[in-house]
Amino acid sequence: MNFQNVQFEASYGLFSQIPPCEMPEFAFSGRSNVGKSSLINKLFNRKQLARVSAMPGKTTTINFFRLDNVRFADLPGYGYAKVSKKEKDRWSGLIGDYLASDRDIALVFQLLDMRHPPTKDDLTMIDYLVSCEMPFAVVLTKMDKLSGKEQRERLAAFQKEIPYADQITILPVSSETGEGMEAIRQIIEELSQREEEQGAEAEAPLLEQPQAAVPSGTENASDEIEEAIRRFRESVQSGELDRQPGKLPTRQRKKGETCL
Repeated sequence: MNFQNVQFEASYGLFSQIPPCEMPEFAFSGRSNVGKSSLINKLFNRKQLARVSAMPGKTTTINFFRLDNVRFADLPGYGYAKVSKKEKDRWSGLIGDYLASDRDIALVFQLLDMRHPPTKDDLTMIDYLVSCEMPFAVVLTKMDKLSGKEQRERLAAFQKEIPYADQITILPVSSETGEGMEAIRQIIEELSQREEEQGAEAEAPLLEQPQAAVPSGTENASDEIEEAIRRFRESVQSGELDRQPGKLPTRQRKKGETCL
């Protein structure tokens, strides 16, 4: 997969404008000014693929890029206080509707600034992804701003600051030096290949198989997802995401269960 061959496709300000999903998608999510655009540009070795701005909250649409048979979605940055409530409502609807849709989202890259503890909105986003059982990995940006000792200290601190950290893939990266980018590329290539193989198997003629029994305890899974979506939207609309970091209620996960 030649990452430099990626092409910008389109931007959408409303979920209803987005065409149906035709291929696996990788989404990039994160707080405003976390370095999302810089990471995307470095990942694909394209200087102007995603617009970089010193003003937080500049990305107000979902921007789609395509490479071979996969698509990438650059989600609007959340947590920027200096916008109207109406605009916040639109952002929350756009992000929430995208993540809650039936699109083939292979993985969400959830970006955090490595220099600081996760904010309240970061924790809310992680809780939302976990509650929806959305596959995701945490990407720690701006590692080049820290010394080696500071990096180790922050990595140790994240184990306590991020719920279920021991079960989440955490990738420190630098958009300046490129460190950590190859790990992200490998994940994208591996998951893309897996999706392609699964798609080929689904298209192959199969003998009729008996229906599998529904595992006990999963009957109300859709209700839990709807509740997680409702909590996420309400936290954005009420302004809760702009407050100080705090603890989230923990959710028990099965031993060995991972987000990636």
